[in-house]
Amino acid sequence: MTTSATETTRLARVLGVIERGGNALPHPATLFAILALIVVLISAIAASFGLTVTHPGTGKTVEAVSLLTIPGLHRMLTEMVRNFTNFAPLGTVLVAMLGIAVAEGSGLIGSLLKLLVLSAPRKLLTFAIVFAGIMSNAASEVGYVLLVPLAGTIFLAVGRHPIVGVAAAFAGVSGGYSANLMLGTVDPLLAGLSQEAARIVNPAYQVSPAANYYFMAASTFIIAMAGTWVTERIVAPRLGEYEGEEVAEQYSGISPEEKRGLWATLAAFLVFTGVILWGTVPASGFLRDPETGDLLHSPFMSGIVALIFVSGALLGIVYGVAAGTVKKNDDVINAMGKAMSTLGVYLVLVFFAAQFVAFFNWTNLGLIFAVKGAELLRASGLGTIPLIVGFVLISAVINLFMGSASAKWAIMAPVFIPMLMFLGYTPEFTQAAYRIGDSVTNVVSPMMSYFALIVAFVQRFDAKAGIGTIIATMLPYSIAFLIVWTIMLVVWILIGIPVGPGADLYLPQTQ
Repeated sequence: MTTSATETTRLARVLGVIERGGNALPHPATLFAILALIVVLISAIAASFGLTVTHPGTGKTVEAVSLLTIPGLHRMLTEMVRNFTNFAPLGTVLVAMLGIAVAEGSGLIGSLLKLLVLSAPRKLLTFAIVFAGIMSNAASEVGYVLLVPLAGTIFLAVGRHPIVGVAAAFAGVSGGYSANLMLGTVDPLLAGLSQEAARIVNPAYQVSPAANYYFMAASTFIIAMAGTWVTERIVAPRLGEYEGEEVAEQYSGISPEEKRGLWATLAAFLVFTGVILWGTVPASGFLRDPETGDLLHSPFMSGIVALIFVSGALLGIVYGVAAGTVKKNDDVINAMGKAMSTLGVYLVLVFFAAQFVAFFNWTNLGLIFAVKGAELLRASGLGTIPLIVGFVLISAVINLFMGSASAKWAIMAPVFIPMLMFLGYTPEFTQAAYRIGDSVTNVVSPMMSYFALIVAFVQRFDAKAGIGTIIATMLPYSIAFLIVWTIMLVVWILIGIPVGPGADLYLPQTQ
């Protein structure tokens, strides 16, 4: 056996242990319920010891809050329903799925898959899925709802293990969250927080939403290639041949009815796209912010999920009418109902996950953990490159416990941006380093909002799969992305390339 083969076998054994250990845990819904109870107990212990930190942004004292009290009990009881209904991914998934259900029920998605299977080069399929996952982040978090399950279906259709397709798409959507060729909703959000932190040192400092564009655009191709390599060299060999019960649809060719439906859908898509461009391209477009004309903070960006529903339903109906698969209104409603009936387990997962996340936020344990970790790294006395690498690592670890990119950055930016400004580095550069850590551990963090949904998608193809299956499958992506992205950042530092338009790595000497 060669060294490479030995290493591959050893890695497979380690991942197998991780998978078995993770799957030995209770059902994900039960696990979230247990974790919620543990948070309640830990909060009482932390509060009894008077655990506090000083918030670096506001200067206020943050105390551990015990939920094992009468007020805590009241809050858990009175806000239980609100925790569930306000859980961010819930509405996104349900609304988007209603539109996608029409497209699927009418046969549109099946015809598109057939077209893809019959015409797409097999060698480029994995790269295309990872790349599409990365690009989907420009449209908020649509990739989780649409691309991830679609990738599994595509891989199954071409005779490959469907969970390999799910993993590749999930790696692009979540592990490559910060990379993109276009600006997304997270860019102005992080830039605003960076600007406020920078003004601790320089009250006039400005941070553009495009501050990291050069670095993130280049990252898109690097991460897509790394994701493709991990998929083909580690994940696919480990999973082997698919032996599940899900049956792939056999594609023999496009029928005349399907061709007629696809042409009608193309016409409707062009009209729909024209309307969207009419509302977004002109400075006075009706989908832009009516007061500022801004596109990043506009009804278009905040209404992406609604547009997915409308486009899915519209194109599905047009296809169905033209192809003869939709003959009456009941066909559309039944397709929506069928999709909702498949989300029962996901709704149970979301209920308990929502309580756990809410309890964790109420106790301030996430804030305290993040601040303590940031202070530890700041006090380490490391040199600039080791400090930046350490900063990426601690961002990645904190990301395991706090899923929100903006919440973490609101805490970390006031510590690290002023510190690195005094060392001569720009806030834009510090923000770019943070975004690496904020992305790479998404795929192995049960705290990530859409993790429960990924579990549900994988269980469609393997009913025995659990949290351990997901973590063991995705861990190689997380490690590879962390290594590749960190090396890229170090090379960026050594060469001195700006991370974005007007965003150099170093501050002027007179700063």
